[in-house]
Amino acid sequence: MIKSIAHIGIAVKNMDEAVRTYEALGFKLEKVESVPEQGVKTGFLPVGGSYVEFLEPLNAESGVAKFIEKRGEGIHHICFEVDNIEKEIKALAGKGVELIDKQPKKGVEGMVAFLHPRAAKGVLVELVEKK
Repeated sequence: MIKSIAHIGIAVKNMDEAVRTYEALGFKLEKVESVPEQGVKTGFLPVGGSYVEFLEPLNAESGVAKFIEKRGEGIHHICFEVDNIEKEIKALAGKGVELIDKQPKKGVEGMVAFLHPRAAKGVLVELVEKK
């Protein structure tokens, strides 16, 4: 069951530049963390009960780097928090929803899995079961 919007991910070329822009809007960077297995550095800015997440590629081969190369900087995905990610993945697969991840993997906030954009009208959807 979806509990909330955990964050909206924005692909950026330069985390520092993005943070400066959003700080001018009143946001404050709360944490930065690298996820080498996904080839990204993430930065979280709280807003209400959710976050804006910046995703800066660590290398040219990362999915985020390829996204920026193809589409430019901008909204990359929306993430929904769920109670039980394994149960959600199984239920979605049973309904014929196209998944990128058939098994959850480690993410910054907990265990994550992605739905294919074709499954959500062109939007990359991430599910997270927070730690």
